[in-house]
Amino acid sequence: MFSTVRYFVKTSIIFLLIGIVTGLYLLIARNYFDSWPHPDFVSAHTHLILVGSVMMMIMGVALWFFPRAEKDDKLYKPDIILAAYFIITASTLIRFLSQVISAFVPSNELLKFLLTFSAVGQVLGIIVFFISMWGRIRYVGSHIREAKGEKF
Repeated sequence: MFSTVRYFVKTSIIFLLIGIVTGLYLLIARNYFDSWPHPDFVSAHTHLILVGSVMMMIMGVALWFFPRAEKDDKLYKPDIILAAYFIITASTLIRFLSQVISAFVPSNELLKFLLTFSAVGQVLGIIVFFISMWGRIRYVGSHIREAKGEKF
């Protein structure tokens, strides 16, 4: 497993741990202190789990398992994948923090900007990742077995 894959997978696990601790906090606050969570706090928890953990794990495993890029693949560039990792990681962290803060303090223009900026970063990072990976989603030998009638 090479470095960029490890970055995606380990970051995914860290975001998962923070996400489940956040969820536990929300559950305890609701069940024992009758404090219903602010929608921003719920959104922060959800995006940390879904984008920070699930999507980053999917991307890391895809990067690890998909066939190597062909030599003439113009879209796949390891530096772009690494940039996408940093964009998604920073954006997810900023989104989480800005939404948690906005759950406790009155919303202001800076928090709104950070939330919007980080959401755009998450979307762009994921799009850039999968555009770069597009050429690696191909058959490697399976087309021969399929031509012989093998079903998968």
